[in-house]
Amino acid sequence: HASFYMIGAYFAYQISRYVGFWPALVVAPLAVAAFGALTERFGLRTVHKYGHVAELLFTFGLAYIIEEVVHLIWGRAPVPYRIPEVLDFSAFSIFSTQYPAYRVFMMLVSFAMLGGLYLVLTRTRIGMIIQASLSHPDMVQALGHNVPRVFMLVFAGGAALAGLAGVIGGNAFVTEPSMAMAVGSIVFVVVVFGGMGSLAGAFIASLIIGAVQTFSVGFDYSLLTLFGKIDITVDPDSGWMELWKVTIAQAGPVLPYLLMVAMLIFRPKGLMGTREG
Repeated sequence: HASFYMIGAYFAYQISRYVGFWPALVVAPLAVAAFGALTERFGLRTVHKYGHVAELLFTFGLAYIIEEVVHLIWGRAPVPYRIPEVLDFSAFSIFSTQYPAYRVFMMLVSFAMLGGLYLVLTRTRIGMIIQASLSHPDMVQALGHNVPRVFMLVFAGGAALAGLAGVIGGNAFVTEPSMAMAVGSIVFVVVVFGGMGSLAGAFIASLIIGAVQTFSVGFDYSLLTLFGKIDITVDPDSGWMELWKVTIAQAGPVLPYLLMVAMLIFRPKGLMGTREG
């Protein structure tokens, strides 16, 4: 779905060039949803019978193809996908830092996505069918529901949400071919850390990972600093000296992955995931 995030951003850029940002906010996710439905129907469903390894190979291969198609159409350089002028101002300030109005808009859309998804899955009939199809597909099929179609619609819905994220995130960050690779790894960390299948876990994990990434850059402390405070002497000729000098700010990009590894060691099901089997 990281590739669908990228597609959403590029579709939004192309549409916004002609009709503006707001139509792109609606049209681009729908276009990505249609592409996701076709991907599931004629790709994933075909290789599903060969197991998860075949599915992984298919999705990785598709991601590379999508990236190369983006190169052919839009090139390798970032495209000028800009924030709409109506939201390009400072909403408020915290101390001396100005908080952009567009970030507030992104936050509201994100909460709406999460809340809508939660309500659909827990408070509607189709949500019950989706959850039952995941755990008891044969029973759902026996009750007259088309389980493959349910899976296709779920995949298309996930693609639409990824595309919507690309629409609102592509102009706030950078829309360029490697954006899928940049966001894909951290999304994987959030899903594993929060727990597979748990919306609340994913939400809490995203807040934790985001806080770790944001605040770690402001801490210029290392293990050597800690050793000095507790009167531990370190041999300057030690082979570990360079490791002790690494600050939290320098290790910031690695911290989310270390948290994920720690979670897999001590709580493999994640923060709020459920154990399978």
